[in-house]
Amino acid sequence: MSRTRASARAAGARFERQIADWLAEHLDDRIDRRVKTGSKDRGDIGGVRHRGRRVVLELKDTARTDLAGWIREAHLEAGNDDAAIGAVIAKRRGTADPAEQWVHMTVADLAWLLGADHPTYDE
Repeated sequence: MSRTRASARAAGARFERQIADWLAEHLDDRIDRRVKTGSKDRGDIGGVRHRGRRVVLELKDTARTDLAGWIREAHLEAGNDDAAIGAVIAKRRGTADPAEQWVHMTVADLAWLLGADHPTYDE
């Protein structure tokens, strides 16, 4: 059975719900899936904060990997949300456990999470 646009959207929504629920349970119960906002999208998961600043999470459940495009999208959405950083959570094939999915970010974003000054996005 091939994947249709509708089945892909449903899989993406399920993935977002699983990640949002896991993060809410383990970090902060205010974390939740965001409503899609069109051209000024602010990421897929809302309520994530670190060091008093918003963190945008862009989620991907796709067969094809496009890290550069995904990170660009996460950074654009971070700007739309006035967030400090944007990171990507991608579906890891072969496991449904939300805690075992992949996280992608730039080294500047990682450094900020670890205590460095705010990253700059010169992409």
